[in-house]
Amino acid sequence: MNGPFVLPVRDIVRRPGEMREHEFSVTLKDGWGEGIVAFEAGSELDLDVRLESVHEGILVSGTADAEYSGVCGRCLIDITRPVEVEFQELFAYPGEEETDFEVQDDHVDLETLVRDAAVLALPFQPVCQPDCPGLDPETGERLTESTGTEHAAPIDPRWSALQNITDQDGTEESRAAEKEES
Repeated sequence: MNGPFVLPVRDIVRRPGEMREHEFSVTLKDGWGEGIVAFEAGSELDLDVRLESVHEGILVSGTADAEYSGVCGRCLIDITRPVEVEFQELFAYPGEEETDFEVQDDHVDLETLVRDAAVLALPFQPVCQPDCPGLDPETGERLTESTGTEHAAPIDPRWSALQNITDQDGTEESRAAEKEES
């Protein structure tokens, strides 16, 4: 077995209590994620991994640091943000139990584990800033880059009858004055 995510565990296999730590970086060959943000091919992934031998197998825990890139879900500008992902999984010894992850040829392959954790950590609706106002629904321009012209808020047609009451020239004020005199 070989690959950027494969780690040897020969020296700790079936030795409960033994532990090894690894720090390494991996350059992604393929992009991870298919939403409006993703980890692009060629981006760096920094891994800090701890391998612990237990009776059932090798317990793998660690963190992955990377940057995702894509577009803001509100105003559609390009964004790039860092993300830190934690993961933990037991790689069982072969033949003992049916599991998703197994120790194979005295190695553990972390690619599926890290990819699943990293992709699940991607935001569903990423924004460039927490209070991003988005795009103007009529003009389509970014509200953060306003041209200075003030647009009246659109009125829901179901409430337009109420707008007619407030638009009558001063009649609202005269009605209020009549009520005070009574």
